[in-house]
Amino acid sequence: MIKRDFLKTGLLTALGALVSPALLAAAHDEKLLREARAMPMADGPFTLPPLPYAFNTLEPHIDARTMEIHHDAHHKGYVSKLNAAVTGTPAEKMSLAELLASVSKQSEAVRNNAGGHWNHSFFWQIMAPKGGGQPTGTLKAAIDKDFGSFDKFSEAFTKAASSRFGSGWAWLIVDSKTGKLAVTSTPNQDNPLMDLPGMQRGLPVLGLDVWEHAYYLKHQNKRPDYIAAFWNVVNWNEAGGRYDATKKG
Repeated sequence: MIKRDFLKTGLLTALGALVSPALLAAAHDEKLLREARAMPMADGPFTLPPLPYAFNTLEPHIDARTMEIHHDAHHKGYVSKLNAAVTGTPAEKMSLAELLASVSKQSEAVRNNAGGHWNHSFFWQIMAPKGGGQPTGTLKAAIDKDFGSFDKFSEAFTKAASSRFGSGWAWLIVDSKTGKLAVTSTPNQDNPLMDLPGMQRGLPVLGLDVWEHAYYLKHQNKRPDYIAAFWNVVNWNEAGGRYDATKKG
């Protein structure tokens, strides 16, 4: 009996070794997506915005399955948890912008999930199926003025994204103190709109999610490959419009 169990265990181990890690990851992600879609959204003031394009329209740079999981599982989770965190509290009557501006006074759950909701809502808009290239108009002029050139800006942004330890975001912002463009990064789901100590505050113009769930299906642990791919889907029209909006008020 012991010998038979030993042989059975050995056979299962050998078979497991033959299964591709990619197949195991795909099965896990399929389960995650299925469960997330089946989970009811917690009632509350916030809703999940739809993607402004189909899941597959950022390919080959960002794959459809990543977009499905990122939006339908992760972003949905942030919205649902945010609703649960604010329901029955004074924060329930506050807008998302008001929550971010006072996040130092909010609970950790509100901070994490309000940030996750705002960041992802912004992220979907800042990418486009026929994106890439370089900015034009006033944003291009400001980048040239504040960084010296687009190449110098892209180097600074890439460095901020690649050097962010663990999970977080890289940002191009209009700095609240100087009014100039600046590159910064934040941990987890924090963003430059939050009133946090030590935060370089400003109005986001461009942002890149460097959590592993944003890229691991296609790029595994190769964050630099994902960052390089991002430049091919940047929606510079949207970024330019956001930059212009910061100068109107």
